[in-house]
Amino acid sequence: MFGNPEQIAAAMRQFADMLSAPPSSGPVNWDMAKNIARHVVAAEGDPSVMEGERRQIVDALNLADLWLNEATALPSGVNNPQAWSRSEWIEKTIPVWRKLCDPIAARMVETMSGTLGAAGLPPEAQAMAGPLMGMMKQMGGMMVGQQIGQAVGSLAREVLGSTDIGLPLSDNAALLPGGIAAFSQGLETPAEEIRLYLALREAAHHRLFQHVPWLRAHLLGAVEEYARGITVDASALEEQIRGLDINNPEQIQQLLSGGNLLKPEETERQKAALSRLETMLALVEGWVGTVVDSAAEGKLPSATALAETVRRRRASGGPAEQTFATLVGLELRPRRLREAAVLWQALKADRGVDGRDALWSHPDLMPTADDLENPERFVRGEPELDLSALEASLREASAAPGEDRASGEGAADKGDARDTQREGDDKDDEGGTGAKGEGV
Repeated sequence: MFGNPEQIAAAMRQFADMLSAPPSSGPVNWDMAKNIARHVVAAEGDPSVMEGERRQIVDALNLADLWLNEATALPSGVNNPQAWSRSEWIEKTIPVWRKLCDPIAARMVETMSGTLGAAGLPPEAQAMAGPLMGMMKQMGGMMVGQQIGQAVGSLAREVLGSTDIGLPLSDNAALLPGGIAAFSQGLETPAEEIRLYLALREAAHHRLFQHVPWLRAHLLGAVEEYARGITVDASALEEQIRGLDINNPEQIQQLLSGGNLLKPEETERQKAALSRLETMLALVEGWVGTVVDSAAEGKLPSATALAETVRRRRASGGPAEQTFATLVGLELRPRRLREAAVLWQALKADRGVDGRDALWSHPDLMPTADDLENPERFVRGEPELDLSALEASLREASAAPGEDRASGEGAADKGDARDTQREGDDKDDEGGTGAKGEGV
């Protein structure tokens, strides 16, 4: 009559987890998500970082940061270098995952709770389901939390540091000895060189995230823009839930962890946000690769081979793409890494290190997706993108208004031409190629 006692016990444990989330905790049961992620990494072993390993990581990050002083005009971003276990990575990065996932999860949970209520009640009872809907929302939060926990736990088993996915997951530069050991398998390169090279990449990312004020908000804002345009296929969701046997814990577990329950639809708005995000990720990764190559030149004999290994790993998506696809249907794949690297190298050759890095001072100065197609035009054919030239023009225009009317009219004509070009660029951006200064 009551079925298998072990199945009943498993179902009751899931029910208890669902009820453990307080009503004000938001759309996701994050305590449960974090616990699931920790269980995922513990299943394959997650030893604590030994003191010797910690010292090696800290020394590598400090030395890498020193080398970067010769390769970039941006100051140090390594304030408190750390070495993490996989469980510590989960603990330290959950606040950012929460910020990234809550807007999307809220829409999903709302859709799921309505579908669960409609699927589980006869028509005459749905009008009286008000109190039950609170429980349905908690159940939806549990389902989303289960999926997020599985995804973050899987990612923790593969990451190397705090910046692997191209987004700032922590304010502190950190590397994972366990992740570095897994990355090093099969590479005929001394462990010290691998550690130093990865430390260079970690420290270079933190220089950008610490000293380019708008970058963090720009990247996270592009993800939030994606979230605002999200829709969920309610009919497909309802079809899956209608066929669910609530007395079969194995079927429930398969549905929760299968990754198909929470797959969002992709709209034109999402595609445009994704294009902007991909372009900025490519620019970040291209700049980091260029700066690291310059800093490692003459110091790390295996730098070229390691750079190609990391580039292939990053360009193919790796764990980050799969995790975000599982979490929110969003791919974090910088598809144009090589084009971005070529552009940054050309900028250095033409303007020097200071001129290249000065572009990070404002989002409107950054290259767009179209500029990656023709880096030569961006580097030499658009002098209006030079910040110093813009400032000089503004000072000249405000110094003596009206004195030289002919000159003023010429400047206005040039400004109109630039406005026309900007309008054309904006129209192109609406087609999904990325927009200057958007995403926040």
